[in-house]
Amino acid sequence: MTSTTAALDPRAFRRALGNFATGVTIVTAATADGQKVGVTANSFNSVSLDPPLVLWSIDKRSGSYEVFERAEHFAVNILSADQIDLSNQFARPSDDKFAGVTHELGEGGSPLFPDCAARFQCEKHQQIDGGDHWILVGKVLAFDDFGRSPLLYHQGAYSMVLPHTRMTEKAEGQPASSAFQGRLSHNLYYLMTQAVRSYQSNYQPRQLSTGLRTSEARMLMVLENDAGLSLCDLLREVAMPAREIEQAVDILKRKGLVADAGDRYMLTPAGVDQAEALWRIAGEQQDKVFGAFSEEQIDTFKAMLKAVIAIG
Repeated sequence: MTSTTAALDPRAFRRALGNFATGVTIVTAATADGQKVGVTANSFNSVSLDPPLVLWSIDKRSGSYEVFERAEHFAVNILSADQIDLSNQFARPSDDKFAGVTHELGEGGSPLFPDCAARFQCEKHQQIDGGDHWILVGKVLAFDDFGRSPLLYHQGAYSMVLPHTRMTEKAEGQPASSAFQGRLSHNLYYLMTQAVRSYQSNYQPRQLSTGLRTSEARMLMVLENDAGLSLCDLLREVAMPAREIEQAVDILKRKGLVADAGDRYMLTPAGVDQAEALWRIAGEQQDKVFGAFSEEQIDTFKAMLKAVIAIG
């Protein structure tokens, strides 16, 4: 059923607009005297590559608009999939939305949040009257691309990115290349690397959709059933460089998923919940890939893998 402009129902119109899935951002700004504001917005969009321009819109009735009007710069923080709490904090009215929130100051003092999917620092370029909103166009002066899976908003609810099933089926259904012939088809190392690549093609995007990087997810899954692991234990279990482990620990502590326990690290209650979600994803992928094999075949496969690992 088509609604005409003459009979436009605002709530129905909003619901219809909600069918367009968007990312979620927190746009921030500050005045010269240090007054900071931040608002959750999904109206962000790109405008131009040359010059680099982006836009977003703010309700004319917003209590934060005065600061955006006075500020010469603003920042767009594109949230990652696990930053729902941060999104909610800046979507609700509050005397101090930044209380307890880790951030640094960018161009013009605009607050920048860690662990986002991306961040754009902008100089105010143009302001356009857009009905009950002001459209703010910014010229991008600097940006950060952290490569995290973004938080989405669709039909009035938060969502996240997952590979489309048709694309996954297409990738899985592709015939083997002509190179996969002759001696290569009998080389165990080649077969193992190709098997891992095939397994990860669907599993890794689902894991990344949680908003955690691979190193952070691996850390949570290793800690899941332990009372605590030291840095040396983690070096042995996750097979990552010490610097990468330390960075992952710092991020997970900031997210409230990991806490110090003397010289060891342990999961917080929120970390336990996140680890359980990661293990569900892992279990679903394992069932999908190995569901056609018998328990005896899987046990033999496990024994072979463990024997190969032990040789190393």
